[in-house]
Amino acid sequence: MSSVKCIGLDVHQATTVAAVVDGSGKLVMQAIIETKASTVVEFIRGIAGEVSVTLEEGTCAAWLHDLLLPHVHRVVVCDPRKNALLKQGNKSDKIDARKLADLLRTNMLSSVYHGQTGTGALREMARSYLALTQDTTRVMNRIKAVYRGRGIACAGQKVYTARHRDAWLEKLSEPSRRRRAARLYEQLDQLERLRKQARHDLLEESRKHPASRWLRQIPSIGAIRAALLIALMQTPHRFRSKRQLWAYSGLGLETRDSAEYRIRDGHLQRARKQVTVRGLNRNRNRHLKELFKSAAIGASTQPGPFADYYAGLLQKGIKPAMARLTLARKIAAIVLAVWKKGERFDKTKLNTQAA
Repeated sequence: MSSVKCIGLDVHQATTVAAVVDGSGKLVMQAIIETKASTVVEFIRGIAGEVSVTLEEGTCAAWLHDLLLPHVHRVVVCDPRKNALLKQGNKSDKIDARKLADLLRTNMLSSVYHGQTGTGALREMARSYLALTQDTTRVMNRIKAVYRGRGIACAGQKVYTARHRDAWLEKLSEPSRRRRAARLYEQLDQLERLRKQARHDLLEESRKHPASRWLRQIPSIGAIRAALLIALMQTPHRFRSKRQLWAYSGLGLETRDSAEYRIRDGHLQRARKQVTVRGLNRNRNRHLKELFKSAAIGASTQPGPFADYYAGLLQKGIKPAMARLTLARKIAAIVLAVWKKGERFDKTKLNTQAA
């Protein structure tokens, strides 16, 4: 046990606080080092024994994970939202690093997946595309806010098109507000150009992955969604079952019970009316949830096997919102099954277990 060392790293932009504990939980060393590749590696190499390292998910997490993995026994990137024990008691960088090391030693950390599956380039392309898409949406919302702020109805997409812009700008009587809208239009044009370039790069990189061809066979999963699925999931084998994918995508159902039992005449009885709260899990990958939700909405309105499946759910008396959720879960399960097995989509298996 003395040869086992657990290191907790509290990482910041300029410096990193490291705490080293042995197998019995005794603090062996604490140090403040520069957040620099050569400095961090030199410090880790100076620790003798079987070394395990943990740090919280953040901006530098992926970089440090890849940097340290060849030099230690294991690297655990943990989810800060699940580390409630870090919030107890006094808080400082040294205390946090010590707590991380102790939690790693006792195997009480919830890890975040950081795999090496050859999708690094595609992930960067996806991040660029998603960020530009988000920025474009923000600018479009700001443009409509300019008109709505003066009581001008602007529903639809015509307000954004180049050939209708002069007519829309004429509706703004104040010169300053008109100039503001014109600058927003210029910003939108630049973002649209960059977004098209990012989309092209994303599709080009996705063609290097065989899974793209399998996923595009699924209705409502086009080239863009297939590329984003590969970038966001990286590998289907990280999910043991479809329920794990549902939970990761924010499509998993959570049930919370309270006051489940009571005492009557000295005997323990289960309450007839349980206080149960059901809902979707909140700890999720929001991009993946938006992808499956948008795929379900599109598939439910277009002719095809998924539309028939959705109509069948409605005929059973299921509410439209729950039917769309069920369809999104079905699409996610089919994506996992097709990708794992590397086979073609078979609509005859739609009503069976997909994963």
